[in-house]
Amino acid sequence: MTGRDPRADFADFVREATPALLRTAWLITGRVDQSQDLVQAAFVKAYVAWPRIRRAEALAYVRRIVVNEHTDSWRRTRREVPTGEIEARQLAAVGKTSDVDHRDEIVRLLRHLPEQQRKVVVLRYYADLSERQVADALGISLGAVKSAASRGLAALRDLTTLTGDDRR
Repeated sequence: MTGRDPRADFADFVREATPALLRTAWLITGRVDQSQDLVQAAFVKAYVAWPRIRRAEALAYVRRIVVNEHTDSWRRTRREVPTGEIEARQLAAVGKTSDVDHRDEIVRLLRHLPEQQRKVVVLRYYADLSERQVADALGISLGAVKSAASRGLAALRDLTTLTGDDRR
C-alpha cells in the first residue's frame, strides 16, 4: 500500500480494474446486468478487506471474488438462468462496439460450455492467467485446470465446426 489515503487508493484501483473485471464477469455469465452486479458485489467485499490486500495482488484477489460470487449465486438458484440473445447496446456497455458480432459469437459459444470449463477458458485465455493462477482463482487443482481447458477448447472447436465457422 502507498502512504496515501486508503479510500483514494481504493478509488484509483476501482477505476483501473473495472473494465477488465466487467469483461471477465460478462464472459463468465453472458449477461451485462449480472456481470455488473458481480463486479459491484466484489468491490464491496474488497473495500472491506482493502487494508489487508496487497496492491500488486489486488486485481487477482478481486477477480477471485467475482468468480466466487458467480458460483455462490448459481448455488443459491440451483441452476443457471438462460441468457437469451445479447443485444448490441448491452455489448456497448462492456466495451467498444467495433467487434460486436465477433464478441456475440464468442459469448454464444461460451454459453454451451459447462460452467467450470467456461470459467477456466475465460480466465486462462481471455484474462491471460497462467494455469497456476487459474487454479488458485477457482480453488481447484492444476490438473483440473488443464483438463477443463483442454475439454473446453475441444468443445469450442467442435461448436465452430458445427456452425460452419472456418476460422481457427
